[in-house]
Amino acid sequence: MRALLSVSDKSGIVDFAKGLERLGWEIISTGGTYKKLSENGIKVIEIDEITKFPECFEGRVKTLNPFVHGGILYKRDNEAHVAQAKELGVEGIDLVCVNLYPFKETIERTDDFGEIIENIDIGGPTMVRSSAKNFQDVLIVTDVNDYSRVLDALESNSDSFEFRRDLMIKAYEHTASYDAMIANYMNKRFNNGFGEYQFITGKKVFQTRYGENPHQDGALYEFEDFFSNNFKQLKGEASFNNLTDVNGALKIASSFGDENAVCIVKHGNPCGFAIKDTLLESYTEALKCDPISAFGGVVAVNGVVTKELALKMNEIFLEVIIAGDFEDDAIEVFEKKKRIKLFAQGNKKLVLANDTHDFKHIDGGFVYQNSDCICDNEVKNAHLKSKREATPQEMKDLEIAWKVAGLTKSNCVVYVKDSAMVAVGMGMTSRVDAAQCALKKAKEMGLDVSGSAMASEAFFPFRDSIDAAAEAGVKAIIEPGGSIRDDEVIEASDEHGISLYFTTVRHFLH
Repeated sequence: MRALLSVSDKSGIVDFAKGLERLGWEIISTGGTYKKLSENGIKVIEIDEITKFPECFEGRVKTLNPFVHGGILYKRDNEAHVAQAKELGVEGIDLVCVNLYPFKETIERTDDFGEIIENIDIGGPTMVRSSAKNFQDVLIVTDVNDYSRVLDALESNSDSFEFRRDLMIKAYEHTASYDAMIANYMNKRFNNGFGEYQFITGKKVFQTRYGENPHQDGALYEFEDFFSNNFKQLKGEASFNNLTDVNGALKIASSFGDENAVCIVKHGNPCGFAIKDTLLESYTEALKCDPISAFGGVVAVNGVVTKELALKMNEIFLEVIIAGDFEDDAIEVFEKKKRIKLFAQGNKKLVLANDTHDFKHIDGGFVYQNSDCICDNEVKNAHLKSKREATPQEMKDLEIAWKVAGLTKSNCVVYVKDSAMVAVGMGMTSRVDAAQCALKKAKEMGLDVSGSAMASEAFFPFRDSIDAAAEAGVKAIIEPGGSIRDDEVIEASDEHGISLYFTTVRHFLH
């Protein structure tokens, strides 16, 4: 039996080769892999002894040869194939271990197009595809984590059809994601990221028990190992809906840097938010906004959950808490509650992947766009349109309201007072309805919105929303501006003594 080993990532390859050698396999190799195996005392045949042709064109051609691909592709159970292989002097290659040139690492390291081109693997993917096509006769290994599994299977004669098939599927996933990465890079470099085809690839992290509903299947996939590095399930398993709610809460809570932000979300919408001197105070104030909706909700904590905070949170039923991290005695507080789920990122503060692009499925396809970014300077650089300027605290409240509004379903209006959200109306067909719904809810909760700051993620088309805000006691408003009736809105603000700021940036979230 013969194995061809040709890897870019050489971690574990020496032990794998030694394992094959111990089982009686003959080893063939190329370039740097050949050198590393030889240096470690492994008896290895250099590829040009097989191809009867030297590596050429600076290594661009070395395995693209019929003695390689013939040895991989001929069917062992086909008499005609076997006879032709014998006639041509083609010997079988029964295992191929390949991982590809480091294209990703290269584009992260340099913008030199010549170097990038040289790090596009040709022979590697070709061998992977050939081996995967003939998987019943050839074991194809593309993942360093599979080395021990393959050796165990060979040693115990358990390299079954199903085992080989699984390696085949993984091999095609490997080459598909590699080609997608190259195509997306080229389109990003030359077509502003919008080519004739858009490839979205992700690596499976785990299967969820079901999807949005019990009759649906679901799973979490990640870009760039983000969840593998920044998501630990400390208690309970994350469901499909948990993950989408966590995403909404995390985006809001993490958008204020190192501040002690706490966001409470229910069904993807914020129902509480605050920034205070401590995380305990922040959670306490956030909960006041809508404690009824918070029941069974998701809480994102931009920091480390202490025992004191855990005891406060444990007073009501929360389904999920996502935090930078948890102290050990904080986790103990929640142990007796069976239904609560605790997830940590393993950091002192929450972090985002900050994906550069965003997409949404629609029937028959998907729409794709640059990711929206609510920049920190949008409030700082907003244009004062009214006679009255906001106070420093009102400016802080405007910043909070603006960011929360931009990360909440449109149409949306957010009211913030003393760095805590006191009312929110979201997902409404009318901006007036959103404002009125928020105020009605605040009244039901016994919250005083007088003196608050208000944000709308898109412009107010009429002055009626300003009049309603004034009646509620709002003192400062921030919105994009851009309505044909902006002058009426500005006039209304001056009539009521309200500070009005235009950001010139809209943040729809549909």
